[in-house]
Amino acid sequence: MSPKPLALKILDWLSLILLAVATYLVFFYAPMERVMGNVQRVFYFHVATGWVGYLAFYAAVINGILVLKQGQGNSRPWNIIAWITGVIGFLAYGMYRSREIAALEGIGVGLMLVASFSGGIGYGLSRKQDGLHWDVIGLAAVELGLVFSFINIVTGAIWARPAWNTWWTWDPRLVTATIMELIYFAYMMLRQGIENPLQRARFGAVYAILGFVSVPLSYFSISIWRSIHPVVFGAENPEAKASPGLTSDMRVVFFFSLIVFTIIFIDLFWNRIRLGHFTEKIAQRKMESLS
Repeated sequence: MSPKPLALKILDWLSLILLAVATYLVFFYAPMERVMGNVQRVFYFHVATGWVGYLAFYAAVINGILVLKQGQGNSRPWNIIAWITGVIGFLAYGMYRSREIAALEGIGVGLMLVASFSGGIGYGLSRKQDGLHWDVIGLAAVELGLVFSFINIVTGAIWARPAWNTWWTWDPRLVTATIMELIYFAYMMLRQGIENPLQRARFGAVYAILGFVSVPLSYFSISIWRSIHPVVFGAENPEAKASPGLTSDMRVVFFFSLIVFTIIFIDLFWNRIRLGHFTEKIAQRKMESLS
């Protein structure tokens, strides 16, 4: 086993330190919310883990496409698309913030998502790795997505008990988030039933791509159906209950938690990818010794 890179060691310690700082800020710096009281503090972890879960499943889609392409292709068109859509999306979102043109918000965010997607494909193709390499990374993304999404659901239940007087209600956000979790859990079961590595990689890639439909469905469920689930910044659905306005201190802790959990995700992702590649090498050597 090759030694752990210095950068990863630093990232390990940085993740632990930042998590400790975030925990301190959540419990001792952020003011207590007047309506919900201390249980509102779970909100900072709940939203951050939900965001990271979505991010992980998004990464699984990119790796799924790279698996299907066997890591081969011209990366330049993808990079050009990434730059063009990224710049236009950034400008559109900037105009929304300065001119308050509501339509430009969705356009800007959408274009920046396209840019990140195209950039990920372009970067992957430039690496010239085979499909099995990207399958290891895709599997790592799904596993982490399952873990963080599960934490998101559990912390939501902790908040719901005092807020709604029940651990569970058939709210659209809760239902769609649970369906998303079960869909990707089935992805893991599908892989267990396929022995051929190439077939397992291709079936897993197709499933990860199709299963991603559940992610935007979960995110936009509040806007699509009547929901009592609170939202962070306003509510497009008049039936949804917007969370109380965040104070400046609350916003600092909120965005700091998002950044911290993103860094933790990157750290765990990197470690899980290394473990996956080591596992694949061991499996290959076992096959070679048996042949």
